[in-house]
Order: sequence, then C-alpha cells, then structure tokens
Amino acid sequence: MILLWEIDTPIDPALLSLMQAAADCALHMEGVTRPCAVSVRLCDDDAIHVINREHRGVDRATDVLSFPTVSYPEGVTAGQADKLLRMEWDDELDACMLGDLILSVPHVLAQAEEYGHSPQREAAYLLVHGICHLMGYDHIEENDKRRMRAMEEKILNAVGMSRDEQASISDETLLALAISARERSYSPYSGYAVGAALLCADGRVFQGCNIENASFGLTNCAERTAMFKAISEGATEFTTIAIAAEKSAPWPCGACRQVLNEFAPDIRVIVTWDGHVDQAPLAQLLPHGFGPKSLAE
Repeated sequence: MILLWEIDTPIDPALLSLMQAAADCALHMEGVTRPCAVSVRLCDDDAIHVINREHRGVDRATDVLSFPTVSYPEGVTAGQADKLLRMEWDDELDACMLGDLILSVPHVLAQAEEYGHSPQREAAYLLVHGICHLMGYDHIEENDKRRMRAMEEKILNAVGMSRDEQASISDETLLALAISARERSYSPYSGYAVGAALLCADGRVFQGCNIENASFGLTNCAERTAMFKAISEGATEFTTIAIAAEKSAPWPCGACRQVLNEFAPDIRVIVTWDGHVDQAPLAQLLPHGFGPKSLAE
C-alpha cells in the first residue's frame, strides 16, 4: 500500500516502518489485489481537535479520524468491491485511493501508557483501525463491531502486534510483505524488481526493496535495504527473511549473504517468484562463512 505521509509533529521513525508493514498486511488480509493508496497525516491534539470539530461536530481531540473515498454497500468491504475500487483509480499514483487518515501522535503515546502496551502496538492498531474504516468496516452495530475487531486482530497478529504482542508471523504473511515491498523497487536499469521482508526475533518486520543507481556499483539489494533499516532502528537478532521477485528465484547475492551472516548466521531464507516458493538456511547458501566469530577466534 502506498502511504502518502504528512507529518506535522515529531514521531519515532521506527513507528513509520511498522505502520507501513501493517498497511501492506491489511490489504493482504482483506484480499485486495489492486494497488491502493491512503493519505496519512500525523499531527498533534490541537490539529486533530480542529478537524474533529469542523468535520464531525465533535469539539474535542481524538486518536484517529478516517475519511473514505469509497461508498460501500451495507455489509460489503473492499475485498468484495473491486469495481468500486477501480472507480477510485489515480493515474498519478497508479493505485486506488482509499481515503484519508488523521492520527494524533500524542494520543498514540498516551493510550499506549494507559493500556499498558508499547507505542508500536498502539500506532499499528490505530492505523489498522483507520484503514479498516477505509475498507468498509464499521463498529456501530454489535455484529459489525465483532467483524471489524476480528479483522483488526487478524492484521495485527500477522505483523506481530496482537494484544499480547507475542504472536508469530507466518511465512505466508512474510512473503506477502516481501511482494508488497517489491512494488516500491527502484530498478529502471535492470528491470528486475525485488522486495524483502526481514523478521526480527522480537516480532518486528522491516521491509526493503532494491534501489539501483546510474553508476550501477552503488545499487543496493532489497535484503541489505531491509537489514540496514532494521539495524538503524536497534534490531540485531533475526530469524527469517523473505525475498520476492517475478521471473526467477531471487536467492541473495554474495554481498547480501555476507551482510546477513554478520548478524544472523542461522537465519532462514525464503524466496518466491512466479508462484514458486523455496527456502534454505543461510549456512547452506554461505558455507564456511566468515563473520564476527571468525575474528574472535
């Protein structure tokens, strides 16, 4: 999913990475196969207070506001509304515009403390809650509320942010997140788009895509993009990496195998291409690998 960020207030960049993964997972869990986009504004309580008063007649700050562009029939959500989504196609974005979200960053932090869970979980929940509204879910009636809550938990569980924040992420979800990351590839020279989703031991997922350069030698692979993002946000332990391409198996290149070996010599590598899936431990892809332990010895 394309998230069009408008950030008016300071926020931990790690939350943005998590929110991107949650947004991608929302489309996957809903069964939407078309590219979609959402405008996301992150602001303070004063700004969301004004919007809430002007658009909803509610004179107070709140945590999240959603403004969908699609008018779904009763009981229908985005996964069953392909024709309606097509009507919201944006030629400039090459995606269907689902609508706008406004999130209060102070509310994210305050509610995380109030409910006794992490800011990561609260940020992911509020984004997912808003996106569910944009996909046609609601919680006014009790049956609708149960249906919406079930979808929210399904999405949060898939990105390791369920209520207990200890849920495991399936290979299917990780592969779907790698495929979503591939859509953001910058590969005008090779035409070979690759996406990666790196699973941390603590349940976080970092996505990456290949980013090419006119000098060719400065091109960065999807695996290293994901790894460097994760390291820069304090993650150092990893269990699995999923890598997605289209026409051939995207096994990591030698440079990526070496970078993975630096932090996760026992990591599991899953690749998908043209409907195929294969996997291997890194030790099999990089036998007799040289790493930090080699220097210590």
